[in-house]
Amino acid sequence: MATLTLLGAINHTLEQQMEKDKSVVVFGEDAGFEGGVFRVTAGLQKKFGKDRVFDTPIAEAGIIGAGVGMAINGLRPVAEIQFSGFMFPGYNQIAMHMARMRNRSRGKYSVPMVLRMPYGGGVRALEHHSESLETLFAHIPGLKLVIPSTPYDAKGLLTAAIKDNDPVIYFEPKKIYRAFKQEVPEEEYTVEIGKARVVQEGSDVTVVSWGAMMRDTLKAIESLKDEGISVEVIDLRTIAPMDSETVVESVKKTGRFLVVHEAVKTLGIGAELISRVNEGAFFHLEAQPVRLTSPDITVPLPKGEHHHIVDQKRIAQAIKKLANFE
Repeated sequence: MATLTLLGAINHTLEQQMEKDKSVVVFGEDAGFEGGVFRVTAGLQKKFGKDRVFDTPIAEAGIIGAGVGMAINGLRPVAEIQFSGFMFPGYNQIAMHMARMRNRSRGKYSVPMVLRMPYGGGVRALEHHSESLETLFAHIPGLKLVIPSTPYDAKGLLTAAIKDNDPVIYFEPKKIYRAFKQEVPEEEYTVEIGKARVVQEGSDVTVVSWGAMMRDTLKAIESLKDEGISVEVIDLRTIAPMDSETVVESVKKTGRFLVVHEAVKTLGIGAELISRVNEGAFFHLEAQPVRLTSPDITVPLPKGEHHHIVDQKRIAQAIKKLANFE
């Protein structure tokens, strides 16, 4: 076992997969020599050389388009967009080519490509460095989207993504890159894409979250330990394809549902989850399902960020209010 941060687990996984498979290549803005803005890819270029780990121009469309071409022609590219909010110039490549190539070619070509993006706030950065854009990818058929909340899942999900024969968007919650450490097996393993994890079982309220919000959710629940509220916690882990079955079965047991996410409210993943809960567990509900999200505004400047992102206190209040609803 190795004790790693989430960032360390990603770096370790990239190194391990590059050692096992020479078709894996890593690239992006500053991803080579510098090891990326957050040093996620640090040391990889020195070990594997400039042909397999390299820097790119500041050209997101070029990065993603080149990755699609590499994947079609036999490589397994792991491309990095420096921040998820920078991906818009390359969104055409994602939606038009990366996601559609298997369908367009009727199975002749696949795109075994991973697109890594640091996402979310909590590090006092500016707007395009702090957005949570899950919905923009989950809505596109042909893409998978995963978001780890622990070092263990970071390795397992990234390993599964690199081995997948279809494109996977891999969101990295930068707020928790170095927030805590966890024991991670040194040998290769995968975490199934499309399968949520029941973090803890409970009987009164079901709470679903993912990414950095999972850590705040668990802290909130810990703060309520003397309130006598039994909370079932689910880490969604994969946004697309979504494991609604695990969520629905939990709500059938608890009768109350709260979804917590960092992205803005309107048309967010929380709305989709609530719709699926209503469809699958409507007659088991004892209270209306609740979304706890960031407001529908552009991410504010660093001084006001703490007003924008959902925090431990607000999560605890929402759980308590939902549990006491009659």
